[in-house]
Amino acid sequence: MTDSPAPIRVVLAKVGLDGHDRGIKVVARALRDAGMQVIYAGLWQTPEAVVRTVADEDAGWLGLSILSGAHMTLVPRVLQLLNGAGLEHVGVLVGGIIPEGDIPKLMAMGVARVFGPGTSLPEIVAFLQDRSTALGRGGHA
Repeated sequence: MTDSPAPIRVVLAKVGLDGHDRGIKVVARALRDAGMQVIYAGLWQTPEAVVRTVADEDAGWLGLSILSGAHMTLVPRVLQLLNGAGLEHVGVLVGGIIPEGDIPKLMAMGVARVFGPGTSLPEIVAFLQDRSTALGRGGHA
């Protein structure tokens, strides 16, 4: 019997005070349908709570959905906490309404990819599958 690779484990979270979660739930469903293990941490999460969830769930990826405009405050804090917790290997994705000028800044901080409004679900799935295979980043079952 051959060992199959561990499924990709993704924590999805809404950080800050943004209360719109329809998009992240659609993404969660698409990732689950593609065979990934998805943990939706819910609305109004603090950066500390999100990082704790990533550690507890042994996730290989963290997807943050931010529509509130607080991405240049919240994302750096999450990245700092991930590094401080020894979780610098966890890939970070950001989705939501992010001004074009901020995308290179987020990428320079260590965000793997920013997905804006209108991104197709197959594009998100393919990115995670391709990058997880290339990096050996699935998380553990």
